[in-house]
Amino acid sequence: MADGTKIEWTDATWNPITGCAVVSPGCTNCYAMKLAGTRLKHHPSREGLTKDTKAGPVWTGEVRLNRQWLDQPLRWTKPRMIFVCAHGDLFAEGVDQVWIDHVFAVMALAPQHTFQVLTKRPERMREYMLGMSSRRGFIAGYGALVRGGNLPDHYETAYEALAKPLPNVWLGVSVEDQKRADERIPILLDTPAAVRWISAEPLLGPVDISRWVATAEVACKVCNRPFWLHNADPCEHKEGDGWTLACPHCGNCRCKPGWTEADARAISMEPPTDWIDRVVGRFAKVHPTIPIASMIDWVVAGGESGPDARPMHPDWARSLRDQCAAAQVPFLFKQWGEWVPQVGAVDGWTIPDDPEISRIDHRDWEEDRWGEPYRPMWCDDLEDDTVSRVGKRYAGRLLDGVEHNGFPEVRR
Repeated sequence: MADGTKIEWTDATWNPITGCAVVSPGCTNCYAMKLAGTRLKHHPSREGLTKDTKAGPVWTGEVRLNRQWLDQPLRWTKPRMIFVCAHGDLFAEGVDQVWIDHVFAVMALAPQHTFQVLTKRPERMREYMLGMSSRRGFIAGYGALVRGGNLPDHYETAYEALAKPLPNVWLGVSVEDQKRADERIPILLDTPAAVRWISAEPLLGPVDISRWVATAEVACKVCNRPFWLHNADPCEHKEGDGWTLACPHCGNCRCKPGWTEADARAISMEPPTDWIDRVVGRFAKVHPTIPIASMIDWVVAGGESGPDARPMHPDWARSLRDQCAAAQVPFLFKQWGEWVPQVGAVDGWTIPDDPEISRIDHRDWEEDRWGEPYRPMWCDDLEDDTVSRVGKRYAGRLLDGVEHNGFPEVRR
């Protein structure tokens, strides 16, 4: 827990729960796991949460409630962005639901702060949020106990705040590659939340989020009934085609007579800059003046740091930046991590005399996990695929010479 942090997208960290388990490739070099097994291994909040292996400390799956830190945000009067459970996962398997209730009770009683929750277990987060209405009384009661003082007033404040998703709580998922994005983002979008976000860090592969960042209200030209259109809408007539669009009322879609080859090409083209304008040919906009609304409110991306950091292809970060720009979604580029492209290409860089070099398109790195380099269809002028290990300090966070610090609107 720290009031003040070097994490670029938050102001403070709050660790009422510590401990976790490895669930996907993004966990391999988890900084919190390494820290819990080294410098903090004898700290009461971390002791016994990792085991030593040939690859270094690894989470045991045990989790711990740190009651002494529960009320910390209530004692911070100045508004802050607070990263919740920076050294664990609020929705990890071993976290008791009562502990989660305690955390949400504190967040309900601290509307001056913005709480940023990030998980790799969206299924449990969705289940918890969908069941929150039935637990409002319990959560509000825990809040009153933690807050102390005039218990009835605190209970009523928390109870009223929990009637709908807390406006000061941002719920997000980690998506280190396309597989994890496809698995976790749809569940996030089915979770009640005031703000939904994704963290693509460490970015271990190309991630296409375009199907989740463009929506518009349209009316079917066949049945004239309105509905929300986005390019994740499934079509029962063409199994597995994620780009197919269909009216949920009458089934009107490009698989039926009337769709042209041009319609099909427009739907599958990249990037989705003018996606809505190109694919509503079979539909009519209900409110032409309403701008495109993204289902994702914020995207954070970054490379991996640490001694065993895996390099990030520069075009993966550029792709997410461009997808966010096209859909008007705030984008924050957190860091390059250990590896940067085109060493020496930016004035002012100071680099070691003999940096380690890697070509991301070589075929023998970690059993060919990279495959062919990612080359978006819309990139006519691709940069060099060579990256060099210079360390996080020297690598910085400029993406093509620009520092990206986008944030969603803070809601109180």
